[in-house]
Amino acid sequence: MSIAAPIDRNLIEQIVREIVLAQIGGPAGKPNLVVSVSARHCHLTDQDTETLFGKGHKLTVQKDLYQDGYFAAEETVMLVGPKRRMLPTVRVLGPTRPETQVELAFTDGISLGIDLPVRLSGNVKDTPGCVLVGPKGVVELKQGVIRAERHAHMSPDDAEFYGVKNGDLMSLRVDSSCSIVFNGLQVRVGKNIKLEVHLDTDEGNACNLDHATQVELFRP
Repeated sequence: MSIAAPIDRNLIEQIVREIVLAQIGGPAGKPNLVVSVSARHCHLTDQDTETLFGKGHKLTVQKDLYQDGYFAAEETVMLVGPKRRMLPTVRVLGPTRPETQVELAFTDGISLGIDLPVRLSGNVKDTPGCVLVGPKGVVELKQGVIRAERHAHMSPDDAEFYGVKNGDLMSLRVDSSCSIVFNGLQVRVGKNIKLEVHLDTDEGNACNLDHATQVELFRP
């Protein structure tokens, strides 16, 4: 009669962890991290879309974004700031939203003469306004112009992997010829969301993101 070898519980736990991590995806069990540069853009309400582009107008998809259901539209607007300083072409992103919002980089704000507050997308109370000009009309925003706070989108599974929850802060290390660690990335957890960090153009240029050799998202 043969006698079964004793169970190595540490080995079993390691195998279970590897299976779970493999199901999450990505190399070596890690989630697939994408770091994207979010160039200047605006989100429009249905009403403002019609004002700017004509009655009954619907946004036209130019390019799908990384997150499912979101897209860069064919439509662009002119943004006019104080003292008639302007950006002639600001891309509209879809789908439409309950409130119109413009997201710019700090250098855009300097060029326009707008003191940009750093806010999470959607938090536009008491922010500066601007004028948006389209081919069919003009929208004067009383508020809604921000510099978007750097953030990390992730699913509940990704949040569990990193040991974080919605609203927590994380850090991003970018290895390149201009290696940088960005602190204070706010975690935004949502169902059916892919793991993605959003930086603005100033941040992307500062770390030479296009030529990065490695990126790492971690808890500080």
